[in-house]
Amino acid sequence: MAAAAFTSLAAVTMTSCSDKVERVNPFIAGYDTGYGIPPFEQIQYADYLPAFEAGIAQAQADIDSIVADPEAPTFENTILAMDRSGEILERVSLVFGALAESNSGPEMDSIAAEAMPMVSRFSDAMMMNDGLFRRVKSLYDNRDSVNYTVAQRRAIEQTYKKFTRSGALLDSAGKAELTRLNLRLTDLYLKFNRNLLEATNAFEIEVENEDELAGIPANVVAKAAETAKARGKEGKWVFTLHAPSRLPVLQFADNRDLRRRMYRGYTSLASSGATDNRPVINDILHARSAKARLLGFDDFASYCTDAVMAGTPAAAEELIMKVWPAARQRVTEEVADMQAIVDGEGGGFRIEPWDYYYYAEKVRKAKYDLDENELRPYFAVDSVRKGIFTLAGKLYGVTFTELPDAPKYHPDVRVYDVKDSLGNHVAVFMTDYFPRDSKRQGAWMSIFREAYRADDGTEVRPIVYNVGNFTSPTADTPSLLNIDEVHTMFHEFGHGLHGMMTRAQYKCQAGTNVDRDFVELPSQMNEHFAFEPELLREYARHYQTGELIPDDLVAKLNAASTHNAGFDLVERLGASWLDLQYGHLNPAEGDTIDVDAFEAGVGVALGMPAEVQYRYRSPYFKHIFGSNEYASGYYTYLWAEVLDTDAYEKFMENGIFDPATADAFLTNVLEMGGSDDPMVMYERFRGHKPTPDALMRHYGLK
Repeated sequence: MAAAAFTSLAAVTMTSCSDKVERVNPFIAGYDTGYGIPPFEQIQYADYLPAFEAGIAQAQADIDSIVADPEAPTFENTILAMDRSGEILERVSLVFGALAESNSGPEMDSIAAEAMPMVSRFSDAMMMNDGLFRRVKSLYDNRDSVNYTVAQRRAIEQTYKKFTRSGALLDSAGKAELTRLNLRLTDLYLKFNRNLLEATNAFEIEVENEDELAGIPANVVAKAAETAKARGKEGKWVFTLHAPSRLPVLQFADNRDLRRRMYRGYTSLASSGATDNRPVINDILHARSAKARLLGFDDFASYCTDAVMAGTPAAAEELIMKVWPAARQRVTEEVADMQAIVDGEGGGFRIEPWDYYYYAEKVRKAKYDLDENELRPYFAVDSVRKGIFTLAGKLYGVTFTELPDAPKYHPDVRVYDVKDSLGNHVAVFMTDYFPRDSKRQGAWMSIFREAYRADDGTEVRPIVYNVGNFTSPTADTPSLLNIDEVHTMFHEFGHGLHGMMTRAQYKCQAGTNVDRDFVELPSQMNEHFAFEPELLREYARHYQTGELIPDDLVAKLNAASTHNAGFDLVERLGASWLDLQYGHLNPAEGDTIDVDAFEAGVGVALGMPAEVQYRYRSPYFKHIFGSNEYASGYYTYLWAEVLDTDAYEKFMENGIFDPATADAFLTNVLEMGGSDDPMVMYERFRGHKPTPDALMRHYGLK
């Protein structure tokens, strides 16, 4: 599409008494841009709150209209009408949610403090609306007497469950109490996230002596020098807790004290002073426990797992325990290999957690003759981006064309037009890959517009984005990714494909609107392709010479694919177990939970190795305390890994680019979204139920 199509035409009105142009809020007016991309350059801070207010008013009017409909409830006049309601609120919520995570600041924090309680109150009022619930319940109670499609029946059942889990069956006093608890949790999540971002940005390690930098890759050192200069400390080096700075120090710094300082800084994040998140966690646990019991559940873990594939906390815990012994044993072996190197070098110390990354790298070099620094030049960020696009083309027949003049919310963002093999528009895809102080840590995928099928049969296509915190480019070197970052780009792109390729008819079932413990299947399955030799030949070229990655280096890379598997699994399994144990807590009013003691006690009972800590300590475990999203659900990464390792074996059996296998995954998983039961969709693709066997084979575990 021509560049001019992406110049947003500002909606304006003229006052009757002058030539003054009155600006119209873009969220309220709607977007007049190519493919409906939000006109980011026009959006001002002052637009958000009025848009939230107008959006809530519009959404409430839509709900009132559904309730007042004199016709008997039907799928169309109730479920579908709800699915299409609240356009303004949807627009502003999606943009604000994205920018609050990636372009945060005092202004966004202030808006969130006002807007999020408004949205929470509206959401509660809608889900506790007796008239609306009566219509939903009527459809649910009579669902066997109507010939619904599979997607319609599932939408009715899921909507009914959502209402009951949101308090529709409570009496008026119970509804008032649930509303209070939800508002309380909204405020606490905002506080937790604000503390975490401020604590992350406040920490730095300043290095004055260049000798202390021995072993750290040159591009990381150069970036540390740039950071120091930007902070008024030219001639020094500054390292931060952002992953592209933190992890290379832990992995490569010869200076053990520097590694220790970095590790201690990270594991004590948001644990002191004004940004201490432990009191916030206490308040969250009390509110969650009260909410779960109010809704009739034994505890918060039971409440969370009731709505997903696992069904119960016990099912999730059983899966963890099937894998834990073998993972724990592998850590013992890994530590022994590392300790042998320490002893051989005359180190005179025992392996500590801040040594694990460093000596694991030495073991990889000794066992496989593989140095990760040899690999980085072949994985410039643009090369890896070519890799994910090439993979999508080979599997699903889509192409990605950059739209340089499309609206962007930050200069780092790149925007692409995604088309199928016939040239039809499939989606808009955006990438935002580099860290900044206004962006939270981690990587994620989300949308700026949901897909659905309009009443006239036309398909409204999605706008999907990926966010990361990858190694930044320097003045003379592009962004060169490490193995973990390559995996992360493929992972988030898998989520992106789930969002882009959807053909679900309803918004509530489109893309990643699936059970929480199914949503990681496409993302984790996509990771398996990252270092396949057939794909590496398509994208892994040296950023300076253009040389294709050598076959012997590929062989080493894949031979070392299960290196450090014990560490990786134990970190994640431990965090998953800790999360579920938090979900079992029912603290009495007035009780104070000693977060550090509880966390340590769970580790002792589980048998966490002394050399490995949880992937996230509680004060910065954003997955479970920054929102409800993964609370009592961090185990879902493992649950989905059982699915993805089994699924990928079908690709390996038939050829990784086999058209029939790719089409089966596309039609039974990616396109379906949440239109059917996830296990039914999986079995249609794979032909059998999954077991942990493929996962154990993938990690080389007994």
